[in-house]
Amino acid sequence: MDTKYLTYILAIARKKNMTKAAEELFVSQSSLSQYLSKLETELGTPLFYRSKGSLSLTPAGQLYVTAAEEVLRIKDHLYRSIQNIDNRGHITIGVTSQFGLTMLTELIPPFKARYPDVTLEISETNVPTLTKMLLDESIDCGIMALNTIEPFSPNQVDILRKEEVYLAIPKTHPYYQINSHHPITIQDLSENFSEDNILLSKKGSTLRVLTDQIIESAQIMLSTVCETNSIIASRSMVAMGIGIALIGQSCATDQEHITYYPMIPPLFRLNAFVKRKNWVMNSPEIHLREKILAYF
Repeated sequence: MDTKYLTYILAIARKKNMTKAAEELFVSQSSLSQYLSKLETELGTPLFYRSKGSLSLTPAGQLYVTAAEEVLRIKDHLYRSIQNIDNRGHITIGVTSQFGLTMLTELIPPFKARYPDVTLEISETNVPTLTKMLLDESIDCGIMALNTIEPFSPNQVDILRKEEVYLAIPKTHPYYQINSHHPITIQDLSENFSEDNILLSKKGSTLRVLTDQIIESAQIMLSTVCETNSIIASRSMVAMGIGIALIGQSCATDQEHITYYPMIPPLFRLNAFVKRKNWVMNSPEIHLREKILAYF
């Protein structure tokens, strides 16, 4: 069932720009424009208003998009139902955090033993990219860290747990001699770490949002060593005494070289399972979701 051209119109409607839609679809702008022109000629009416590089749906376009979305939902449901007959299928999963990879490492072997013909495709990425993939429905589900469930709808999100986030400092830091384990307040941060280097997660990540918040609250200007998507790299640099960082409970290892301090007030992020909006799950997918929800 070839529905490729329906996705073309949906991409144009979503992007409201021919160039951006073509980039998303990995087709040339001229090919996309020619297809739209041919379709509008066939229908005898325009689907989009054109104005200064922006495209907006006409009433006919609205009808077409609604019908296209329904056709894609029907196709998805049909394919899932067929796959469900003999428990064959293909599940795409996005992961943003170390806890998700650890979880899947434990859950996949028993899952594959039960459903050997189901293929699991796992992509490790960042929060903004996975959020876009889920909203665009280009991936089935995500195991991710969040500060808030927005922009997802409540029925897309299952909160797995609230994970505490700690301030990680090397044990060679002078502050460790003053306080080896008690929680740290914003005032402590301001008084004892204003000269330190800070290891930042990339913008858009849960840890970056929390780091920006506490730096603003402490009213200090820390020197940034680097920005990285790798919590493993950040943790290694803390252990080597290069800087300090916020690290989630699930990644708080190497305690021989690093001390992890809870903050006052405490910092948390959400560990969540997020599914795409129109995902019709078959038996293997339902089973996998249940195991993920029961993990903690």
